[in-house]
Amino acid sequence: MNRRMTTKHTQSETGDPLLLTPGPLTTSASVKQAMVHDWGSRDAEFLRINRMVLDKIVELAGGQGTHVTVPVQGSGTFAVEAMITSFVPKSGKLLVLINGAYGQRALKIAQIAGRATASLETPEDTPPDLARLDNMLVDDTAISHVFAVHCETTSGILNPIAEVAEIVARHGRRLLVDSMSAFGAIEIDARKIRYDALAASSNKCLEGVPGLGFVICRNEALAECKGNATTLVLDLFDQAEAFARTGQYRFTPPIHVIVALGRAIEEHEAEGGVVGRGRRYRENAGVLIDGMRAMGFQTLLPDRLQAPIIVTFHMPTDPRFVFQTFYDALKDRGYVIYPGKLTVADSFRIGCIGRLYPQHMVSALLAVREVLDEMRVSNGGPALAAE
Repeated sequence: MNRRMTTKHTQSETGDPLLLTPGPLTTSASVKQAMVHDWGSRDAEFLRINRMVLDKIVELAGGQGTHVTVPVQGSGTFAVEAMITSFVPKSGKLLVLINGAYGQRALKIAQIAGRATASLETPEDTPPDLARLDNMLVDDTAISHVFAVHCETTSGILNPIAEVAEIVARHGRRLLVDSMSAFGAIEIDARKIRYDALAASSNKCLEGVPGLGFVICRNEALAECKGNATTLVLDLFDQAEAFARTGQYRFTPPIHVIVALGRAIEEHEAEGGVVGRGRRYRENAGVLIDGMRAMGFQTLLPDRLQAPIIVTFHMPTDPRFVFQTFYDALKDRGYVIYPGKLTVADSFRIGCIGRLYPQHMVSALLAVREVLDEMRVSNGGPALAAE
């Protein structure tokens, strides 16, 4: 039998390894169970569940009456590409705020789509320079839209979306937000933060499974998007029009994913919504950070910049520490972590989201200590040489 299924550390409801990653992530047994039935794409009960999902997402965003959820079949990046190519007109110009891989990806999407672009880049451990943003919007009147990442999972940094939104609105420009890894756990209320569109997905803080992206669109802005899209399948205006007209997807929806998301949203509400989900994730992150620091590991980010989504740790400098060995040994014990994705530092990442609780983080820390002992690494710090 596979060791991960018998080790004392494995704690998931189904015996699978716990995914300490930013998504896909560990889901509840009941969310998994929701996928065991088949549904017709025009079945009345499926259409009811889908309508509930779309309406609840708008409620979570604080956008009742002003915004609409437009779903996109595919991963979160499908939703981001749909948002950029539907909202930025061919005559527009997109300024992308970059401090990680997902800002870089958005810039590439816009360039491939033939949109004029500009970028404001800071290091991966540094928030956007708000003064430079203000100056760029003054100096370049061609910029019509600004793209910002809410939580950049390259590092785990929480970017100042409210401040960015205020600057963009003051200059009369339009804001597009990638809230992929934050939506559902970190508040971004449409009544307080003005944006034209916000992209997220099923398999992050809502704790569903991969396969559905969605864009929360301000109604007035969406009405201006006709003819902007560069592809048929990612045309948010056309997708929204089809829903308004028929209540159905234009093309085959990921039915099992949507039904599972419906169940996940019910569990999200039962936990206390954004406030309750965010509280658990902050507790998870607190246990993880305190425990890893106690073993000598150093976080990339100071606490004031750290989102409770995923935490980046500097790689130990002890030559006996080999990341692949560390990764494999943790997986054998039932925990899957993430390699680093930084250019500013050699690192690895551990996620705090999904169907995880503080006791899971405590058990994961015990596993980390065991693996370090096996590797004869006494301290996880990046500044200490081997003994």
